[in-house]
Parts: sequence; C-alpha cells; structure tokens
Amino acid sequence: MAVDRLTSLETRVRELVDMIQTLKRENTGLKSDLRAARERVVKQHASGDHWVSERADIKARIEKVLGELDSLEFIEESKEVALD
Repeated sequence: MAVDRLTSLETRVRELVDMIQTLKRENTGLKSDLRAARERVVKQHASGDHWVSERADIKARIEKVLGELDSLEFIEESKEVALD
C-alpha cells in the first residue's frame, strides 16, 4: 500500500514538473510576444506623431498660399478701383 502511494506521488510530482516546464516555455513565449507588441505600439505612435506633424505643415503651407491669393485679389481690386 505504501509503495502504491509512493508511486502515485512520484507520478503526480512528474506531472507537476512537466506542467511547470510547459508553463515556463509559454511564459517565455508570451514575454516575447508582449515585447514585440510594445515595440509595434511605439512605432505606430511615432508614425502617428509624424502624420500629425506633416498635417500641421501642410495646413500651414495651404494657409500661406491662400493668404497670398487673398493679397493678389486685394491688389487686383485696388487696381480696378483706381481705374474707375
């Protein structure tokens, strides 16, 4: 009877050791996946910052061109008034 209990205990201990090894491997894989996901988030955030900056630059350039067009229209209107 004691031998059967010892055999049963040995079996359970082996199963637990196997489970621990499996969990350690899974943990290592999950840590690697998490690290890669964090790197992707950082890259996407940097890309988003780039787009925001580029958008602001484009907006400023468009506003500058529109301002120049407004000044041309003002000059044309001034010439027309002077001719009348």
